Amino acid sequence: MTADVEKIEQFKAEVYSYYEQCGRTFPWRERTAPWGVLVSEFMLQQTQTERVIPYFECWMLRWPTPEALHNASLEEALSEWVGLGYNRRCRFLKDCARVVTEDYGGRVPETPEILRSLPGVGAYTAGAIACFAYNYPSVFIETNIRAAAIHFFSFFYDTHPSPAVSDREISSILEVALDGESRKNPRLWYWALMDYGANLKKLHVNPNRKSAHYTKQSKFEGSLRQIRGSVVRTLAREGASTIESLLRKTAAQKQELYRALDGLQKDAIVCENQGVYRIKG
Repeated sequence: MTADVEKIEQFKAEVYSYYEQCGRTFPWRERTAPWGVLVSEFMLQQTQTERVIPYFECWMLRWPTPEALHNASLEEALSEWVGLGYNRRCRFLKDCARVVTEDYGGRVPETPEILRSLPGVGAYTAGAIACFAYNYPSVFIETNIRAAAIHFFSFFYDTHPSPAVSDREISSILEVALDGESRKNPRLWYWALMDYGANLKKLHVNPNRKSAHYTKQSKFEGSLRQIRGSVVRTLAREGASTIESLLRKTAAQKQELYRALDGLQKDAIVCENQGVYRIKG
């Protein structure tokens, strides 16, 4: 996938035009304080934005600063997180609160390089936090950005198959696109780009199927992820439980329940003592 400067300018004009007419509003866009941005990025990983909104609002009311979350227990944090899934994100977010509080005086770092040193923060999350919190001109890719680039610059809708598009190719386009007005206000550019890409996926077959990095999410119902979520929900809301109690409350098979508990212990979310399981302190 290649593109010249003229094509990229056409791309930018189309993205901005869409945003002016149909741009979305979210609480983490209206209030771009760094801690709120960091929280939103953890919550938005692999989760639809509409589901995140009520969780984000409740979370920020309860823990408006890194220090406030750091002083809370993991059990308290998980009780608010229940329903968002992928509970490791909650564990990482709480660890981030500790590091930001203890090592950075409660101030979320500004650059992607430093942000990547925080627990659970990868390349995308670091770039997004720096951009949305500090208007830093970073280059990063997520599912909607990927969809926007592939749709505009490849022959995705051609009947003939073409090679899968790599993120490296998309990054090269984003680096050129991040110029002029986009560099002056990268926060607005990425909001527009994400909204444009999100809308495309409603109108067409998902352009990300053309990506070299595309993987279809596995079914949730009856999965190990569902059992893990049920265990965390039970322990966060009802406290310490035995295997027998968890079997009744999660309706899981014993072998699968043990697999879920083993994974949760490895992720430092659950601990066990003499056959009793609880949220790790």
